[in-house]
Amino acid sequence: MRMSMGRVGRHLLGLAVAGLTLATGGAAFAELGQPAPWEWTLQQSGSPVMDNIVWFHNFLFVLITLITLFVLALLIIVVIKFNARANPVPSRTTHNTLIEVVWTLVPVLILVGIAVPSFRLLFLELDIPKADLTIKATGKQWYWSYAYPDNGKFEFDSLMAQDKQPRLLGVDNEMVVPVNKVIRVQVTGADVIHAFALPAFGVKIDAIPGRLNETWFKAAKTGMFYGQCSELCGKDHAFMPIAIRVVSDQEFASWVETAKKKFASGGTSTYASAAGPTQ
Repeated sequence: MRMSMGRVGRHLLGLAVAGLTLATGGAAFAELGQPAPWEWTLQQSGSPVMDNIVWFHNFLFVLITLITLFVLALLIIVVIKFNARANPVPSRTTHNTLIEVVWTLVPVLILVGIAVPSFRLLFLELDIPKADLTIKATGKQWYWSYAYPDNGKFEFDSLMAQDKQPRLLGVDNEMVVPVNKVIRVQVTGADVIHAFALPAFGVKIDAIPGRLNETWFKAAKTGMFYGQCSELCGKDHAFMPIAIRVVSDQEFASWVETAKKKFASGGTSTYASAAGPTQ
């Protein structure tokens, strides 16, 4: 049974509208600091580093698109102008000095244009400014432990909570930091290699046993921000989320006083799994 051209057109239009709705719907329902259904872009930025990552991503996307269109145009010109029918007597030209100089210099200039903002971004990520707060994050199978050496040296474990949303990202004890402050995060592993990754802050660094790595972020907005271990670390790798609550200075000071009492015993979990915490 054949469909008319009108029906085919309507079906194609319907598919296009549905695809556009899904794409824009994912962006419309996206929440700060966490993934969204049908999300196809980077997470909304929550720090200056992520702002630069988003800019660099968009810059490369435009550049790659222009290069692709240029190469496509050249291919079309070659196919149309230099086929056997349109050009029965092929040219005997073997060298063109100008073209050879251009196709050597232009790629070099493009790479330099990419390298300059790339190195600037790497420097921004790796050069840690003077920190307002230092937190030590230790990756364990399969949860995170956070220590606050600047605020009484208390430490607590953060395990995935089955009864919290968003699913697989909610935890029992969140890392809490003040807004608009430089947070230095010292990252290590207690057993195997983990990775401390938070997309909205542009942070991703390995947690390696016996080694102390450092990264930093400066949260520009209050709210909840989620990440996950991004290094395959065992059977419950998918169940060790990272949850950071960004609050005002006053709320942070109040939380510190409460945390000192709550975690005064210094008891930490020795094992955790997807089924829940085991003390």
